[in-house]
Amino acid sequence: MSFPLLTATAALPAVGAIATAAVPAAQRVAAKWLALLVSLATLVLAAIVLVRFDPGGDRYQLTESHAWIKDFGVRYELGVDGIGVALVALTALLIPFVILAGWHDADPHETGSRRWRPTQGFFGLILAVEAMVIISFEATDVFLFYIFFEAMLIPMYFLIGGFGDRAHEHGDKAAATQRSYAAVKFLLYNLVGGLIMLAAVIGLYVVAGNFSLQEIVQARANGSLHMATTTERWLFLGFFFAFAVKAPLWPLHTWLPNAMGEATAPVAVLITAVVDKVGTFAMLRFCLQLFPEASKWATPVILVLALISIIYGALLAVGQRDIKRLVAYASISHFGFIILGIFAMTSQGQSGATLYMVNHGISTAALMLVAGFLISRRGSRLIADYGGVQKVAPVLAGTFLIGGLATLSLPGLAPFVSEFLVLVGAFERYPAVGIVATFGIVLAALYTLVLYQRTMTGPVKAEVAEMPDLRVRELLVVAPLIALLIFLGVYPKPVTDIVNPAVQQTMSDVHKTDPKPEVEAAK
Repeated sequence: MSFPLLTATAALPAVGAIATAAVPAAQRVAAKWLALLVSLATLVLAAIVLVRFDPGGDRYQLTESHAWIKDFGVRYELGVDGIGVALVALTALLIPFVILAGWHDADPHETGSRRWRPTQGFFGLILAVEAMVIISFEATDVFLFYIFFEAMLIPMYFLIGGFGDRAHEHGDKAAATQRSYAAVKFLLYNLVGGLIMLAAVIGLYVVAGNFSLQEIVQARANGSLHMATTTERWLFLGFFFAFAVKAPLWPLHTWLPNAMGEATAPVAVLITAVVDKVGTFAMLRFCLQLFPEASKWATPVILVLALISIIYGALLAVGQRDIKRLVAYASISHFGFIILGIFAMTSQGQSGATLYMVNHGISTAALMLVAGFLISRRGSRLIADYGGVQKVAPVLAGTFLIGGLATLSLPGLAPFVSEFLVLVGAFERYPAVGIVATFGIVLAALYTLVLYQRTMTGPVKAEVAEMPDLRVRELLVVAPLIALLIFLGVYPKPVTDIVNPAVQQTMSDVHKTDPKPEVEAAK
């Protein structure tokens, strides 16, 4: 029996979460180091998964399958395709940076209400989220996926509600109220989506007789499983609704700005760069594969919603006065691009969408973590409270600029390639959609450059005159992310080689081929 590598990759952070939470209260530094070491060990396992994955091999590799709840046809089934393995690697890569960036975010301290932060709990919850996200990317049993899709809400709820942004705390009840409101809103939105998905999961079992993604897709392909058109569409809507909440897609997005605004910067990265990717990943893995005809039926409406997300999110980002909420609305716009690429139903669009998931995770982590370092120095999230930072902290300002330029998809940085592929894929089949989506790029340049101008340039404000530059720990967080943004911007081939075969197989599942270019014959 071969070593269960996928199980180990998810189990290690789960065990690490329990061990970290169990560290004695007086040993908070030991808890931090334990969490960091566990995250690095998980990264090593994810790297082994990546190395052992053969893009030219079977669709799902490193598979594991064991009976679990026999009476209901539930199995413990894991497997990764090119899309899943890329996102497992992204998750494992980002968590050590999240832990390092939040090194002091849960240190015990007293506020006016004498509330203490349990350090062990903070880092244990981060590892718990990592474990649940990784197994969500690996699960090929629909019920198994659903369990962890929902379970990750619990640690995220406590991370948002119990460990809010210190820059927004002044010992008053208002900050705690806003933090609780953001956590409850996050939980309720996602729970409603999950409950609707549960009804669809049960309906799928009634129709298919099992929860195995591979078996259901194979049965549909060979004609042994027939699904009525109306039934397929209702089931698709149940799944898609839950994924659209998680993604988040307009108009189900309103929980995100509150959650990111009230969370610490590392937890905000965890939300948008890691957890939200489960929603867009699941659209590719479950919606398109299980319900191909319904996916094509819903495409026009989904493309309109994606366009609204792109433009609406960018417009609201332009008008923000809060740095973290600006990044949150920018992420809504970026997720609109990802969903646009998925449902453009072209290989370029879906390859771009998958690459965008990876690149957006890295670029948002870089920008948000540097923003968190900035906010922790000044004690304010308001853009108007800054000015002239580049004169007193040039390294901080420089890394902030690179993170911002990546957000607006500057050529030479990683997000440009993915956004370009998404737009090419959209233009191929829906030219009007591609034209409208392009305006999102213009707005991204506007909100990014205005943010940099107002915070980093101009006269030095008295409150930032003594602001220190990035410290060694902070540089260890930011420098590798910046290096990755440049490397993948110049040479994205390592990622595209992994994801392209999985994209072609997904295109085959929905019975779509790329439009042939219309070339006018030379006269």
